[in-house]
Amino acid sequence: MIIRAIMLLAVLVGASAAFTSPSRAITAELAKRCKIMADAAYPRRSAVNPAAGSTKGTVRDITAYFNKCVANNGKVDDGDAPTTGGPAAPSK
Repeated sequence: MIIRAIMLLAVLVGASAAFTSPSRAITAELAKRCKIMADAAYPRRSAVNPAAGSTKGTVRDITAYFNKCVANNGKVDDGDAPTTGGPAAPSK
């Protein structure tokens, strides 16, 4: 009885693994290219302190830009960079 349950579980796990689509891993080259492009599109406030934030856009904007770059194989329109329309910090 226990052996049948284990065999059924193994078959179900194997079947579910066979029908799921494998995720495509990105290359280090593509990640580096997209990181450089994201850094150029959203420059940091301080070069020595990454926690200081970006001069334009938020972390979500930078992440969305990076993900779009990866999805488009390293090609992103330059007009897509400033999605918030201004600096991340409130102005005085």
